[in-house]
Amino acid sequence: MDYVKLSFCGLVILSLFSNTQSYFVEVAANDEECFFDKVKAGTKLGLTFEVAEGGFLDIDVRIVGPDSKPIHQGERESNGKYTFSAENDGIYRYCFSNKMSAMTPKIVMFNMDITEATKEHEDGGVDQNKLEEMIQELGTTLTGVKHEQEYMAVRDRIHSSINDSSNSRVVLWSVFEAVVLLSMSIGQIYYLKRFFEVRRVV
Repeated sequence: MDYVKLSFCGLVILSLFSNTQSYFVEVAANDEECFFDKVKAGTKLGLTFEVAEGGFLDIDVRIVGPDSKPIHQGERESNGKYTFSAENDGIYRYCFSNKMSAMTPKIVMFNMDITEATKEHEDGGVDQNKLEEMIQELGTTLTGVKHEQEYMAVRDRIHSSINDSSNSRVVLWSVFEAVVLLSMSIGQIYYLKRFFEVRRVV
């Protein structure tokens, strides 16, 4: 019974400390899409993303702090996972840029994790804080596993699409080769038949 109560308390505490938001966004060619989080100093932030469709499956990524200083900047990345702690209160910006592409839009799947800093309890002991830390760590791990499963599903869909496309091209090429070989065979037979044909002079 105590185990059930402890698990229930853990889930309640976990829901207070962790917040995960998942999105799919289409970034048009020569465009940029940005998302914002307003957090307090000490909050742990995480961004995980995967380019699901479009072109060479690459995107430019920027994470900018409240002071407009870049925290992370990457170019032509297909996927990534970045975790950092907020040093200042304010709005943190995540941007996906497709300005390198002139025609092809990109579809990006991404998650933003927000884990608030653990507050010290005046009437609580070390054991309670330790329990909260363990639950928070467990929640972060479970969220990571969930994200990996989602990304594996996206990768499976991408690879399946590539395989289907390659298979279609192979089939079309095989049909084309068969038609060419058949046409050449018929042409050779017709040419040889005319070559050996005995012409009668009347």
